[in-house]
Amino acid sequence: MATPGAASAELVIGWCIFGLLLLAILAFCWIYVRKYQSRRESEVVSTITAIFSLAIALITSALLPVDIFLVSYMKNQNGTFKDWANANVSRQIEDTVLYGYYTLYSVILFCVFFWIPFVYFYYEEKDDDDTSKCTQIKTALKYTLGFVVICALLLLVGAFVPLNVPNNKNSTEWEKVKFLFEELGSSHGLAALSFSISSLTLIGMLAAITYTAYGMSALPLNLIKGTRSAAYERLENTEDIEEVEQHIQTIKSKSKDGRPLPARDKRALKQFEERLRTLKKRERHLEFIENSWWTKFCGALRPLKIIWGIFFILVALLFVISLFLSNLDKALHSAGIDSGFIIFGANLSNPLNMLLPLLQTVFPLDYILITIIIMYFIFTSMAGIRNIGIWFFWIRLYKIRRGRTRPQALLFLCMILLLIVLHTSYMIYSLAPQYVMYGSQNYLIETNITSDNHKGNSTLSVPKRCDADAPEDQCTVTRTYLFLHKFWFFSAAYYFGNWAFLGVFLIGLIVSCCKGKKSVIEGVDEDSDISDDEPSVYSV
Repeated sequence: MATPGAASAELVIGWCIFGLLLLAILAFCWIYVRKYQSRRESEVVSTITAIFSLAIALITSALLPVDIFLVSYMKNQNGTFKDWANANVSRQIEDTVLYGYYTLYSVILFCVFFWIPFVYFYYEEKDDDDTSKCTQIKTALKYTLGFVVICALLLLVGAFVPLNVPNNKNSTEWEKVKFLFEELGSSHGLAALSFSISSLTLIGMLAAITYTAYGMSALPLNLIKGTRSAAYERLENTEDIEEVEQHIQTIKSKSKDGRPLPARDKRALKQFEERLRTLKKRERHLEFIENSWWTKFCGALRPLKIIWGIFFILVALLFVISLFLSNLDKALHSAGIDSGFIIFGANLSNPLNMLLPLLQTVFPLDYILITIIIMYFIFTSMAGIRNIGIWFFWIRLYKIRRGRTRPQALLFLCMILLLIVLHTSYMIYSLAPQYVMYGSQNYLIETNITSDNHKGNSTLSVPKRCDADAPEDQCTVTRTYLFLHKFWFFSAAYYFGNWAFLGVFLIGLIVSCCKGKKSVIEGVDEDSDISDDEPSVYSV
């Protein structure tokens, strides 16, 4: 039995680990941003903003396993509360987690609706050399005001939107859903923030459908297939140079007698000369990469990349199969769209829901798995953004390239990741609803036992996994779950978004399988801002 002193020591150790995790997150964000930002266009304010935004995204994603751990940590495996976990302590822990969510979500609102747009428009105005700093700030604030107005409207709507819909008396599921809605409280301020975050989560769902679903197939298959050989590409490039030079000589030979070239030949000559410059630039990059130590090092790691690719595709299949079965369960057993397709527990077992209870028996394997899934979700989102680029409908705005990404593109990247992270919690809930609700909590139920001599019956308290039928004072629902389901209509939108996610993943898997190996210098022939004296040796 744990003593209060032992519990305090464990919590201190937990906070130390959390502090180290924060340092690791900040170090990763700095390396990631510095790795992709353009060397010629780097700017201090945009760099700091990108690092800070990316760190907030990762810290917010790390709060989900912390929330699950804390509600599980308050109880013993036999279903009883630990000595130190009285009603007041439990409520304090729940409130601390809830305030942590609202603090991080408020920071996300600030970043998405004010700081990132301000820095973006400020940097856009900075391109004009004749503009003073005061004018840049005024112009950036003028454009940012539109985002602030949108945020204010969302907060106002969230403060007054009705949370309840007409009761469906024939549905017992809805009665349970209504109870959970009311449990979070009736504070209009919290409801306003929750509505704003849910609105951003809806946008994050669209970003996850676009980028994460494709990245889940593109990342592992790219690791398995690898890139083309630099030596073979260089040979092909040499042949292309010879062919283009022959075309140029053929066109120039037409004007040897002093006759001017026709307009059609002039246009063709200009195109061939431009093509020749690009091919020679590719030749320099290919020669540099072929002789670099990084290429040899990556070649030695090729078997490890294949192993990682196989592991990632297995995680993706586990993710997709679990999500499909969970959504099918909601379609068959939920109370319908009026309840946001919310269900309690799992009527159809999925691999993740079966795996997590098994891992709960060995601490902390279940939390490690949840953390791996969250990190996988984020890294595949990054891979999807790198492969697809940043688009506005059919117009490509920016490309993400190592060492060649413009500051505006990095700001867009971080904003998209912030939105996707908001949707991550709901995706994890879709995969393992009961685990996200209660973690590894058990509660005690009374069972009648008949003695061997049949002279009488006795009762025995046995532990049972927490579910929707558990008494309110015996099982603590995670703050994550209550926050996710404050508005039923958002839950309904997320349900349909999950089906779209599965569809895009299948399409992306087919496209990734059909695509050939990527060039070792992909993007060199497309990007006009590549410095010839700074070739990149890092292949994607």
